[in-house]
Amino acid sequence: MGIVYLVGAGPGDPDLLTLRGAECLRRADLVLYDYLVNPAILRHARASTQLVCLGRPHGGRATPQADVERQMIEAARADRTVVRLKCGDPAVFGRGAEEVTALTTAGVPFEIVPGVTAASALFSYAGIPLTHREAASAVALVTGHQANVVHGPPLDYARLAGFPGTVVFYMGVSTSRRWSEEFVRGGRSPDTPVAIVRRVSWPDQQTYRATLGTVADVIQREQVRPPCLIVIGDTAAFASGKDAETR
Repeated sequence: MGIVYLVGAGPGDPDLLTLRGAECLRRADLVLYDYLVNPAILRHARASTQLVCLGRPHGGRATPQADVERQMIEAARADRTVVRLKCGDPAVFGRGAEEVTALTTAGVPFEIVPGVTAASALFSYAGIPLTHREAASAVALVTGHQANVVHGPPLDYARLAGFPGTVVFYMGVSTSRRWSEEFVRGGRSPDTPVAIVRRVSWPDQQTYRATLGTVADVIQREQVRPPCLIVIGDTAAFASGKDAETR
């Protein structure tokens, strides 16, 4: 029996990969990696390591989650060392819990190696803090897309509007008009600052400025495409000038 390492690759900058993550890549016989992973990170793997990209969900075919889990389990049962390389952190909208369940059910040994989630990189790369003593004492990380089957009620964006702090949307570009209108309906001011940060920590990172009332229009006008983080709240007005481009 081999082992599976669920490794967080960080948001994009290859220097943000942890030492443990690099060590696991050097051991790997098979690397199953997300299409958004920076190719420079794959250089930590041996020349003989099999590298498999799991597809592009935007403009291409993504590998179904069941197939990903099957590949991990079959390779580990064949006495191979597997790295499942994920963008950001495996536990933050990375389906890490689903894969842990599959590996546990199959009796396959595994280790989780945390990574830097994209929201944690906002302050360093875009100058946007998640918290501030005078502006926000709490943070909510929210997905803009929910699975078709969820345990419990679906997200209530109108109620979320009352959250007393910074709200960060992952995967919220295509649903921006829906959740922004629900936030306003829930009582959040349409003048609330919003920052849209695309490809955080990459050389071509971009930041777009908007308000809750204009964010959907800005995304449409500028033809903003994923991957993006969307920050809502007073901290979104902060900036350090590190952006590759600010609009």
